[in-house]
Amino acid sequence: TAIQEDSHIIAPASTPIDEEGNILGDLIETRVEGEIVLNEKSKVTLMDLSSSMLVGVAASLIPFLEHDDANRALMGTNMQRQAVPLLRSDAPIVGTGIEKIIARDSWGAIKANRAGVVEKIDSKNIYILGEGKEEAYIDAYSLQKNLRTNQNTSFNQVPIVKVGDKVEAGQIIADGPSMDRGELALGKNV
Repeated sequence: TAIQEDSHIIAPASTPIDEEGNILGDLIETRVEGEIVLNEKSKVTLMDLSSSMLVGVAASLIPFLEHDDANRALMGTNMQRQAVPLLRSDAPIVGTGIEKIIARDSWGAIKANRAGVVEKIDSKNIYILGEGKEEAYIDAYSLQKNLRTNQNTSFNQVPIVKVGDKVEAGQIIADGPSMDRGELALGKNV
């Protein structure tokens, strides 16, 4: 928590380290009681795991966030929250890398339960043929088409695989709303 952080000297995730996890360089930027100060590497008690740990999901979607005015960044995160799903959205040209992770963890995407080959796709289903230890199997995945959500928007799932594609377990095989090829897509590129 933020209260627990006050008693630590924290190095950012971007701090250079060697193969054994030792910090390189003598003086590094650290976070102490919310302030950025230079400290000796021997005084560091904690290190961030990821540079996106400091901000929420919506803020981590803003490219070059550290160079933005705080008020504009806050306005951008609020605008993302208000986005409605488009019929055809585009993945961002400039992204932060977190878009795929958000789409992967989304409840709107359909992921393959087991590895196999896409056998058949129709308007409402995807069929994947796989080889088990004892026998072959076919996994069927139902697509949700044009459902009404509580916010009066459309929920639609679209296949992103083709017949004959090999898929791995956990791979996204159908996009949900606000997705483009397995990536979060909140709008159109113009």
